[in-house]
Amino acid sequence: MTFHAAPCYQERMNIVHTSDWHLGHTLYGKKRDEEFRLFLDWLHELLRREKVELLLVSGDIFDSGAPGTQAQTLYYDFLQKISTDPACSVVMTAGNHDSPSFLDAPRQLLSHLRIHVAGRALTPEEEVLELPGKAGEPGVIICAVPFLRDRDLYRAAPGDGPEDRDRKLAEGLRGHYRRCAEAAERLRAGRDMPVIAMGHLFVQGGRVSEGTDVRVGSLARVETGVFPPAFDYAALGHLHIPQTAGETRLRYSGSPLPLDFSETENRKSVCLLRTHGRDVSVETVEVPRFRNLLSLNGDWPELERRLRELSGAAETIWAEVLYTGQDVLGDLREKVFEAAPPEVDVLRIRNLRELPVSMHTEEEGAPSLENLTEADVFARLLDEAQLCGEGTEERRKALTACYDEILREISGASREDD
Repeated sequence: MTFHAAPCYQERMNIVHTSDWHLGHTLYGKKRDEEFRLFLDWLHELLRREKVELLLVSGDIFDSGAPGTQAQTLYYDFLQKISTDPACSVVMTAGNHDSPSFLDAPRQLLSHLRIHVAGRALTPEEEVLELPGKAGEPGVIICAVPFLRDRDLYRAAPGDGPEDRDRKLAEGLRGHYRRCAEAAERLRAGRDMPVIAMGHLFVQGGRVSEGTDVRVGSLARVETGVFPPAFDYAALGHLHIPQTAGETRLRYSGSPLPLDFSETENRKSVCLLRTHGRDVSVETVEVPRFRNLLSLNGDWPELERRLRELSGAAETIWAEVLYTGQDVLGDLREKVFEAAPPEVDVLRIRNLRELPVSMHTEEEGAPSLENLTEADVFARLLDEAQLCGEGTEERRKALTACYDEILREISGASREDD
């Protein structure tokens, strides 16, 4: 970034940016409290070792709006440890998974411990705060913007259609950050100190993990122009892959733990910022892997070989198994559990056997979905299900008879309603 000329004094600060903790998250029914505890212990040690003066957490602190007892215990135990360091402050904003009222409930109490929480959206001017540096000198200005819901950005008008709504939502979001920037500039008043915006949203061009909900309210993506030049850095949350978002000053820290098997290939990290005047340098610090997660894919011989090779592993492995072979395996689950050694806990099994071309593309002369009856669609689904082999023809007939009976009942109920 451009180095800005400064008056005679420039405050230096060390800041950590993280997001998307998802405390309380379970992976296919498996609790992950121990992994979260180890991460928070690691983070606390990082803050101590790097003499960090400010921790930013950009949303999705919890996995749900009603976190369980253990998730709350992890949260408050961590904040209590941070509060014992008089040199470190915390700013936490709500994400789409968080309950604004739950986060805001202890807000006044936490503020006395230098922990600033932004659950529900306030006016942009109220979301701007100044935090001191090492010696009490001006350090940094934070625009603590939580996840903005539709009601925070848009008021419906008679006759509004989807395009009107999306346009007004985008305008509301842009206006919110513009007013934050203007308030921050007034507070900065020409002093050479950085302004950092926080946000929990999907910036256009960002890479997402499979299964990630990337909408902010009704907006799927927002443009980088939402963030005015007054912001020297944007500490973003919502996308789980660490990345920049079009500009080096716009950055996602990513989730510290892989929240699904689709994230196991991504290195997890937090961002360590070092400020000097308005200049902000960024270093990523890799988060250790606290649980061995493994995704296996292939045909059956390949899967069987890889499962048996895991015998004798030093620690329990949580695994998903993705079958991509061409042979129909009606007993895939039984085969997987028979081949998996005790050290492997298989949490998920998916049969990704390739569909025939007719199921992928509309070949010339092939009927489109609009031209198929309900019975035709059900028959095709049966063709692709694991219902081939000995003794399955009777099962197919029984399922078809049940399906026909359901259709008749639905049809009869519809005629009665008419």
